Amino acid sequence: MLTNLQRLISSQHDFFEYLVNFKFTLSDKKGKSITRELKDSDANSLIGLQIGEEMDATVFGLNGKVKITGGSDKSGITMRSDVHGMPRKYVLIAKGVGFRSTEKGLRKRKLVRGNTISEEIYQINCKYDGVINVEESKKEAPEKPKKEAPEKPKKEAPEKPKKEESKKE
Repeated sequence: MLTNLQRLISSQHDFFEYLVNFKFTLSDKKGKSITRELKDSDANSLIGLQIGEEMDATVFGLNGKVKITGGSDKSGITMRSDVHGMPRKYVLIAKGVGFRSTEKGLRKRKLVRGNTISEEIYQINCKYDGVINVEESKKEAPEKPKKEAPEKPKKEAPEKPKKEESKKE
């Protein structure tokens, strides 16, 4: 039988082997934003960070700092900064992220995710302290040119014979 310590070590070993992918939306002071995807070891180093924490922007190929402002998980459930931890929770909300009020004073119990990044998070929103050059970001990730298919002339549909009205006598 495994002892509790051995179970803990094996569960942590499995936790760190899990490969995650994050889509980052980086916004700068001027309102421009770019999307980057992080995979494998770069993404694993971000697990455990919370909303409001700052990190280096060198992971994205930029100089300066990046502040985490929010995110959502694989099914679109938003992260909320006042809910602690990683799991999804039902929280009574009156205003803020994850809630649109239709009446004044309305409160509702909504499903939100905690403020800590886990492997179930899909998208992370960040604020960059510098200015993002859109031209440089396009050069770093060039897209493959699409092959254009030659245009074929459209064929006309065959005409259907008209039904003749039968005369009743």
